[in-house]
Amino acid sequence: SVFIVQRAVGGEQISSIGRGICVLLGISLEDTHKELEHMVRKILNLRVFEDESGKHWSKSVMDKQYEVLCVSQFTLQCILKGNKPDYHMAMPADQAESFYNNFLEQLKKASYILITIF
Repeated sequence: SVFIVQRAVGGEQISSIGRGICVLLGISLEDTHKELEHMVRKILNLRVFEDESGKHWSKSVMDKQYEVLCVSQFTLQCILKGNKPDYHMAMPADQAESFYNNFLEQLKKASYILITIF
């Protein structure tokens, strides 16, 4: 969970959120529409926040109506081969862009919370 996240490029802020979660999404060659739907459900319903009485791990971003910041991050699919990174398990950029955009659309449809994109 985060309180405030900001992203700047060349000193210019391009994206930010208040309270919520930051999602780094690594898309694999093996990911399908079924996994996409599962990821959306898990992200929105993952209980990582306190409830009103202070009980930990009891409220989700949906419950709290917090924000979600999404970052496409192919490097999460890296496999180290010796001292060299191998990204062969990452979905190629042309396919990944479509998958990521579909992921964002599904996330927006499933929630009424602010979805910010890097």
